[in-house]
Amino acid sequence: MYKYNEFDDAFLAERNAQFRAQVERRIDGSLTEDEFKPLRLMNGLYLQLHAYMLRVAIPYGTLNSAQMRQLALLAEKWDKGYGHFTTRQNIQYNWPKLRDVPDMLDALAEVNLHAIQTSGNTIRNVTADHFAGAAADEVEDPRPIAELIRQWSTDHPEFQFMGRKFKIAVSAGEKDRAVLKAHDLAVRTVRNDAGEVGYQILIGGGLGRTPMIGKVLNDFLPRADLLPYIESVVSVWNQIGRRDNKYKARIKITVHEMGLDTIRELVDARFAKVRPTFGGADLQLFDEITEHFAAPTFRSASTDAYSWAYDADPVFRSWADTNLSAHKDADHAIVTISIKAHGQTPGDASAEQMRVMADLAEQFGYDELRISHEQNVILPHVHKSDLPAIHAKLKEHGLATANVGLISDIIACPGMDYCALATARSIPVAQQIATRFDEMKLEHDIGHLQIKISGCINACGHHHVGHIGILGLDRAGVENYQITLGGDATWDAAIGTRTGPGFAYDEIVPAVERIVEAYLAIREDQDETFLQTYRRVGMEPFKAALYPDAVKKVA
Repeated sequence: MYKYNEFDDAFLAERNAQFRAQVERRIDGSLTEDEFKPLRLMNGLYLQLHAYMLRVAIPYGTLNSAQMRQLALLAEKWDKGYGHFTTRQNIQYNWPKLRDVPDMLDALAEVNLHAIQTSGNTIRNVTADHFAGAAADEVEDPRPIAELIRQWSTDHPEFQFMGRKFKIAVSAGEKDRAVLKAHDLAVRTVRNDAGEVGYQILIGGGLGRTPMIGKVLNDFLPRADLLPYIESVVSVWNQIGRRDNKYKARIKITVHEMGLDTIRELVDARFAKVRPTFGGADLQLFDEITEHFAAPTFRSASTDAYSWAYDADPVFRSWADTNLSAHKDADHAIVTISIKAHGQTPGDASAEQMRVMADLAEQFGYDELRISHEQNVILPHVHKSDLPAIHAKLKEHGLATANVGLISDIIACPGMDYCALATARSIPVAQQIATRFDEMKLEHDIGHLQIKISGCINACGHHHVGHIGILGLDRAGVENYQITLGGDATWDAAIGTRTGPGFAYDEIVPAVERIVEAYLAIREDQDETFLQTYRRVGMEPFKAALYPDAVKKVA
């Protein structure tokens, strides 16, 4: 993984010192809250419902054990003993005191972490496939490209005060594990017919109040063109994007209003001017960055211990079947650690749990971890012989829930429990759904089913692309939950379709039950997933299950 050089260290030290002075001025009253707001947002500090919230960047979701332990330290020393991993591969601390934030940032800098550009109208933390560098299906490790974009975008003078935020994702796998089509701009590593590695560029994706699926702007860019092309896209949008209405200021609206072909012409014209200014410096930097991402030397050993545990221990087998993924080295596996034990808050990890995961990465995982946009933690490289020991350790600390990809592996935003923008609760709904289906002992029979919950129209819980999406809204002072079906966050991305009228807070879990019962009744066999069934039969059977009284009236 990337390690800071002297320039990086000096840059971060200067930024942190600058912010420390700004905090002191806010505390002594020299700065009003309105004056302080743009300064704190540049450093990832929000003002939530009950307290400040510090959002820390985990670039492209990659951590080592020292960094994870430092995140645990922040949670324990300056917060309430836990952190919340987000759908943007960040971690949020919900209870810091303002006077402590500069010390938190200095502690982060000690391990090459920061909170820069995790908020504000700028280019946000670059996200990536959480299996990067390990996945069996990837063309190449996408993280060097993500790091190149991160360095280019950090404090870029043209892109610090844009019309709205700008989100970039990078992936290199045959499968899309980074929700590429829901981003302002996405980079997908591909091979052309000649076998050359290049990059496909998508733009105009996004969720929120106007969800749209990203479109391919350029099918294939050679590496030498990638960064100047991205700069051209952002520059064009920054000039022509709307600033009269913040809800229409995202690039998806610009693409929708002007058309993809017009945007492409403008980008190509801008690219012709921008490309010569790079002069190859970006390629030299890319080569330097790539050296930091060399794959570990994978050890060779017998996998008999794994095979024995799989055959002898049904609890281990259940965990292995759901939480392990194929690694590019046949003797290794990718381990997804679910931090969504039934009834717990999705994405929350205690300081103790963070340290356990750091220890496992150091002892068994070549000192690497990843954070997924699905709010779980990944050990990307684990020799199969070590899996029984890892599972045993995870069980001791409530981290061995065998539910990855199942109905209780729910994505949920903080909702009205924390967020000043939320209009309904998300966390309790997620907890109740997970607990209910655990009680029913159905989730393994149900199979792959992704529920995503947002507490407001901003869609931080990605509800639009959930197989079952839940959106909490305020209706005359009462929480009301709309349901969408058929969303998809993969390369076949789709926006879910609303089922009909919403449900009260105490009705939403029974409503989800009825959807699942309908699915189990009409699926062709146990191998047909919920999404496959929905695409085969459409909305009507589920609407009939959700709104039986309406069906009776029609009849």
